[in-house]
Amino acid sequence: MPEHGDDGSTFDLSGRTVAILATDGFEQAELLEPRKALREAGATAHVISIPETADTVRGWRDGHWARRIEVDGLVGEVDASDYDALVLPGGVMNPDRLRRNEDAVEFVRAFFRDSKPVAAICHGPWLLVEADAVRERRVTSWPSLRTDLENAGADWVDEEVVVDSGLVTSRRPEDLPAFNRKMLEEIHEGAHAGQTL
Repeated sequence: MPEHGDDGSTFDLSGRTVAILATDGFEQAELLEPRKALREAGATAHVISIPETADTVRGWRDGHWARRIEVDGLVGEVDASDYDALVLPGGVMNPDRLRRNEDAVEFVRAFFRDSKPVAAICHGPWLLVEADAVRERRVTSWPSLRTDLENAGADWVDEEVVVDSGLVTSRRPEDLPAFNRKMLEEIHEGAHAGQTL
């Protein structure tokens, strides 16, 4: 059943394709729950990774390795122009590995250059810092990223979910219900003029 917005509306994302950028060490719920919400809203969701994890990516849950998820494509081989939006799950290892891959960082930048919605949760905003995409943007994240984000020019706030012109950020897995609602809403709205580098 499609997710409902704050006003009770539903978001039909039929025909939309969304990239979920991840590698080993993603916080399991932060990939699986947004992907489920996207699919239930009618969107196609592809897991995109880096060459080191070309076939599957392995999740992290409660301090242990968890499920393996099949990869649909690799940065450097897929084009951001084929996607309507981007989702960045957290987990400490996942974004730390991704931000060291220039193709992954460039993939993120492309969504901002095209004013497309981007949703990042927990440690996911580390990639936004690397892409220089948070300057003068209002964001939230896992608390330990606050200094990194502020040093990159962001206005960091401690809130469940923050939306700034197509950029959706949240702090932790417990924020996923609010994160998913706003993610779907921003993707439903499409390109945002304020979503730029």
